[in-house]
Amino acid sequence: MTNYSSLEEVLLLPTRKLVVTSTDIDLSKSDDCIVFVLLVEESFGSAGGRAGGSGSRKIGRILGFKIHQSKMDLIIDSREIEIIDRFDVPYSAVALDIILSTGQGSVVQGIVDPVLIEEYMRIVNTVV
Repeated sequence: MTNYSSLEEVLLLPTRKLVVTSTDIDLSKSDDCIVFVLLVEESFGSAGGRAGGSGSRKIGRILGFKIHQSKMDLIIDSREIEIIDRFDVPYSAVALDIILSTGQGSVVQGIVDPVLIEEYMRIVNTVV
């Protein structure tokens, strides 16, 4: 299992992922934020993973980060199917602009959804 040292490292991964965040992501500031990254397993045999309705968004790993008072903590890192299945997948995710610690902009597939973050935190509090 690969260990990631920071949220920024995970956000820059070249793999498919869905990002769910409590607020806009600006890693150049010290604003409080909770971010979950759902890493999507590649589905072989379908172009782009979902072309023409084939393929799926099967989540293979969930990472959660909490940024509070300029401190970043990893709050969950799981590949356990029993845990992953408890998280709703945000199929309404769109292109989401983020700002990296360098001030450089980037785009990920994700959604700002404080209500979904609350639901995710309830799950985290029962499994961690």
